[in-house]
Amino acid sequence: MKLVYLSPLHWHDFEQRPHKLIDWWHKKTGGDVLWVNPYPTRLPKVSDFKHWPMKLTQPLKATPKWLLTITPPALPIEPFHWSGRVNKFLWKKTFNAIEHFISDDSALIGIGKPTELALQVINRFDGRFVFYDAMDDFPAFYSSFSRDTMKVREHEISKRVNVIWVSSSKLKKKWSHMGGKLKLVHNGVDAFVSPPPISENKYQNKRVLGYVGTVGRWFDWEWVLEIARLCPEDTVRIIGPIFNAPPRVIPSNIELMPPCSHAEAIKAMQGFDVGLIPFKDTMLTESVDPIKYYEYKSIGLPVLSTYFGEMAYRLSVKGVYVCKVNDNLSEMLNQALLHETDRSLANSFKLENTWGQRFDSANLI
Repeated sequence: MKLVYLSPLHWHDFEQRPHKLIDWWHKKTGGDVLWVNPYPTRLPKVSDFKHWPMKLTQPLKATPKWLLTITPPALPIEPFHWSGRVNKFLWKKTFNAIEHFISDDSALIGIGKPTELALQVINRFDGRFVFYDAMDDFPAFYSSFSRDTMKVREHEISKRVNVIWVSSSKLKKKWSHMGGKLKLVHNGVDAFVSPPPISENKYQNKRVLGYVGTVGRWFDWEWVLEIARLCPEDTVRIIGPIFNAPPRVIPSNIELMPPCSHAEAIKAMQGFDVGLIPFKDTMLTESVDPIKYYEYKSIGLPVLSTYFGEMAYRLSVKGVYVCKVNDNLSEMLNQALLHETDRSLANSFKLENTWGQRFDSANLI
């Protein structure tokens, strides 16, 4: 059984939900996957050409024999309603590659991002089973008429697919009108890649409060700077690409480290005393179920988070400290630093929240 997956991410990007999805698919079916890399779906901005600091890339990971990747060429004109009539001429090889790949009648089509290409693929291969994995509220990433266009395309795709997966409670509410098509499939953790849970807190003179991930416009620098101020003798370690510069000069106890592979990221987390999730509470983040929550918990780290998205539903979870307002940051910070890891609970959490468990429960196959 084959799968054509129109991904929201490039295959060589930092591993996220799409990568875990196709790994699970291949393990379950033994089938090959055609991974269609994304193309620009908004008009270019000046900020696309300059970042602070320079974007760093990680080493390219190997492509398994059962995976074929293609990158559709496209002009960056997607927000215009006529873009499909122009770009379809550039997509001839893409359509041919898909048609050649899915000669097997049992092949499925997965949509990871609502695009004009996705709509045209659904139309060209009408009758195929199609699922849409809404891992984010995609229109929230856009502005102006680019957002309006994305909303329209997402709506059109939702009418054409057989199943819609959503990754968070807010997305479930957004798509509640889809009835039986809808399935809540939270994010998860890879039990085979994650290291064993740490057995106890590392009571060192200098503790490490860490974050691994992209520093984008959703990153709450003010919250992080306040943590650094409250813990002047400890280290606040930020690992990942920075596309959103801090608002002022950072103190000496904040360490900025470059992006790394997923395996290196998990290893780096083992050196943390507290795992940080510093996201602003915005329209962009209200539908987010952060993967790093599962990774932190699976290795026994206490989680200190801002109040946003799916984290707003975890106020009573043991070992999770959510700051609803900055007024209680000091209290939550102290509780996180005093947290004692329970190895058995951390291991149970990991086994109950694997990617395999998530996708199995969705009954796609």
